[in-house]
Amino acid sequence: MKTNILSSSSITGKSVSNLKSENIGDIKDLMIDPNNSEVIYAVLSFGGFMGIGNKLFAVPLKALQFSDRDDTIRLDVNKEKLENAPSFDEDNWPSTADKTFTDSVNRHYGIQDQRHATVK
Repeated sequence: MKTNILSSSSITGKSVSNLKSENIGDIKDLMIDPNNSEVIYAVLSFGGFMGIGNKLFAVPLKALQFSDRDDTIRLDVNKEKLENAPSFDEDNWPSTADKTFTDSVNRHYGIQDQRHATVK
């Protein structure tokens, strides 16, 4: 039986595929908000050749599907949707405090960010 707790090192470097089993990149890093003690998004590296020209994409952790049968990570997007996702390059990472950026990431993947949701 697999655990529901994952270490960052067990995720970093893992390949991510879409639901058609096409490889769409690998997890480069996890961005953590220490004030809320939660992972805000995973950084997915996609494209390029031998690490040159790769684009980096912020993907909400809630958008990733972790298999309990094997070590696969899936993201329910096609390559076109991923290519149009909010991205950044290796030398210009977004500020983790930039709410506009994280909101655009969550909207792109259809995820509601509970940290910024208003209570009615």
